[in-house]
Amino acid sequence: MSETNQIDINSLHHTVLREIENDSLLEIDPNFYRDLADFIGNLRKQEFDGVESKIKDTMIEMASELSSLLINLRLNKILNSSEIEIGFLLDEEKFILDSKEEEKERIEMIISATIHGKSKFLESLAQNHKTKKIVIRFLNEVDEIVGADLEKYGPFKPEDIATIPYENAQALISKNIATKVRWED
Repeated sequence: MSETNQIDINSLHHTVLREIENDSLLEIDPNFYRDLADFIGNLRKQEFDGVESKIKDTMIEMASELSSLLINLRLNKILNSSEIEIGFLLDEEKFILDSKEEEKERIEMIISATIHGKSKFLESLAQNHKTKKIVIRFLNEVDEIVGADLEKYGPFKPEDIATIPYENAQALISKNIATKVRWED
């Protein structure tokens, strides 16, 4: 491996520059994103006053921007190349690509059902999607609601967590009444 496990702002900058300067996907340490997350997380935990605090905040912002640039750069290379060295993909990149593959499969499923006249299948798919449950956290008080599955939910207070049908959750999220709970929350 050409990268070390210890990440600092200089090594991150160097890695991003190397990736920008090369047309092909570079081999980097398999734990790179985790090590990078540790580096940024440790920076965030440090407490400073005055100028040192501003320097720390600037370093966090710089590391965050470089991280985003690197991830987007590598994903663009992966998605736009026909000859990617699969061994150079990091696990986190494979996770992202897996969702792209799932998206392609769903598109093909809808196209196939549509052109083969399978309206009942499409109706079932739509209903299942509307009523699939997701976890949300309430930001405001909400009275009892009737879900897309015709079940009753609530009432809810701010900070309550609930599992409700997707369609109802999306309506609440779009009105900033609730937020989707993600793994890292």
